[in-house]
Amino acid sequence: MASTSPTYQRLALLASDTLRAQEAHEALQSQGDWVPLAEADAAVVLGGDGFMLQVLHAMLDAGRVIPAYGMNLGTVGFLMNRYDKRAAIAARVNKARRWTISPLRVEAVTHDGQIHVLNAINELSLLRETRQTAKIEVTVGERVRIRELVCDGVLVATPAGSTAYNLSANGPILPLDSKMLALTPISPFRPRRWKGAILPDRMKIILKVLDPAKRPVAAVADQKELRDISEVRLQIAHDCDLTLLFDPGQSLEERIVAEQFITE
Repeated sequence: MASTSPTYQRLALLASDTLRAQEAHEALQSQGDWVPLAEADAAVVLGGDGFMLQVLHAMLDAGRVIPAYGMNLGTVGFLMNRYDKRAAIAARVNKARRWTISPLRVEAVTHDGQIHVLNAINELSLLRETRQTAKIEVTVGERVRIRELVCDGVLVATPAGSTAYNLSANGPILPLDSKMLALTPISPFRPRRWKGAILPDRMKIILKVLDPAKRPVAAVADQKELRDISEVRLQIAHDCDLTLLFDPGQSLEERIVAEQFITE
C-alpha cells in the first residue's frame, strides 16, 4: 500500500560495484552529509534491481529495516527511480511515496536434515540439478494438491516479484495489493494441462522433492542458492515488511499495471 513519506533527515548512500554506479556515487557525494546505513533513516541505493535486492536482504539479515529509495543505474530498474545527478536527492526522497512489500519466509530442508531459513523478496525457485526432470509433491493449505509434478522446476512468486522470473515462466502478474502468491511450474511435463495457480498469501505452501537422490533439486531464494533439497516450506512474512520509495507517479503498482500492456 502506498503512503506519503515522513521526513528523512539522515540518509545513507549505497552503490553497486559497476562503473556507472560508482561514478554516480562520486557525483552525489557533495549533496549531503551521508551517514552509515546503521545510522540512517532511509537509504539511497545506486544500481540495478539486483543490487537493490542485495541491500534489502542485508537489512533483513541485520534485523534493521529502513525505507530504500533506488536510482536506476542498471538495466531494467523495476524497483528503482530514474537517475538524475542534477536533482536534489534529499528533496526527492522526502517527496517520494512509500510502498510496502512482504517477503516470503522459506524453510529449506537439505538431504542431511539441516534446516535453512531464508527470505525471498521476489521468488523462491526449485530447479533440477541434473538432466533428470524433477518430481515434486505440492501441498497448499494442509492438502496435497499435486502428488507428482514432473518438471524442470517450480517457483513461488510474491506480487513484487511476479514480473521477474515468474513472468518469464509464463506466470501471472499480480497487483501489489492482491495479497496473492503465484505458484508457477517451469517447463512442466506432467500434469500436462496444469499451468500454475494463484493462491491467497495466508496459505502455507510445502514443496516436497520426490526421489531426491536420483533427481536432485536446488532451491534459489532470490540470489541465494541451496543444493540437494528435500523439502521447502513457505509462507508470507508480514513481520519482515519492507518499504520502497518511489517518485510521485512512478510507483511499483503503476509499473506492474503497465507491464501487462506491453505489445512490442
